[in-house]
Amino acid sequence: MNTQNYTEQSVEKEVVQLISSVTKVHPNRLRKVRDLSNVGLDIVDVVDVILKVEKKYNLTIPDEVPVYSVDDFVNYIISQQMQQAS
Repeated sequence: MNTQNYTEQSVEKEVVQLISSVTKVHPNRLRKVRDLSNVGLDIVDVVDVILKVEKKYNLTIPDEVPVYSVDDFVNYIISQQMQQAS
């Protein structure tokens, strides 16, 4: 991952923008949902989002890591950042 420190807010904003650009779902809708399938994303869409997040943050999200919401992505990115720092 980049050595740059990300705040939770900045990561959330970037993840929302990234998901919105991939799926064309308005950012405000993405912030309110707990499950991305509730805004019409299917598994292919989620895989596209995962690949973009991995590229942007230079990390790998293992298959066993649940990423069903914006919060899931944010929490994983922040946790990886914290592991890198220690």
